[in-house]
Amino acid sequence: MAEEAGDTLRTLIVDDEPLAVERMQVICAKMDDLNVVGTASDGAQALRLVEALQPDLILLDMTMPEVDGLSVARALAEADEPRPAVVFVTAHDNYAVEAFDLDAVDYVLKPVKPERLERAIQRAIARRGEGSAKDGKWLEELWIPHRSELIRIDTEEVSRIDAERDYVRLHVEDRSYLLLQTIAGLEKRLDPEKFIRIHRSTILRKDRIKGLRHDGLGVWSAEMEGGEALRIGRTYLPKVKAMAGR
Repeated sequence: MAEEAGDTLRTLIVDDEPLAVERMQVICAKMDDLNVVGTASDGAQALRLVEALQPDLILLDMTMPEVDGLSVARALAEADEPRPAVVFVTAHDNYAVEAFDLDAVDYVLKPVKPERLERAIQRAIARRGEGSAKDGKWLEELWIPHRSELIRIDTEEVSRIDAERDYVRLHVEDRSYLLLQTIAGLEKRLDPEKFIRIHRSTILRKDRIKGLRHDGLGVWSAEMEGGEALRIGRTYLPKVKAMAGR
């Protein structure tokens, strides 16, 4: 980590708005863990500077002309050499799933608050201390837009996911959260050893299923820990029964 190594995170700021770059420079100048080594105004320039400057961290705007932030992160993810940690800094909250699928450290919404950026920096330092990015194929966390920031939710906390048109509703204990993501798209990113789709509109975490119930006429339901019974769609019934060894 930066403090243990006695150095700081070499940081590249990438944003196509000069005022946004200036604001980030002012905020970063007050953080002991950061050393801003350069700025870029577009994605192509950012990739050139990454190669030249070898930063530890990129504070990356999402929407830029031609080469956007997601394209930059995707190019870095495909590179063979060690890549910098990426913190997205954006005015848009609807790219979170794509961002974290590319192993972003954090996703900070504009206007940036210093204390919010500081939390993102601490995550980047912790990630650096781990030595490498996660190798897992499946999503381990979800980030949910809430007011001026995003809430981190471990997938282990999610007991049920319901489709609501272009959104999904994540059920976490006695609360629920909406995320702009189709249920089919999210299903592809969830570990099938831990989650199972029982209906075109419902995904359940396997270890929250208490049992299966036959309601007659070929209709089956999954009983949850809290006592709720959720109908299993006929298309998904064979896979659910296979989970139970039937």
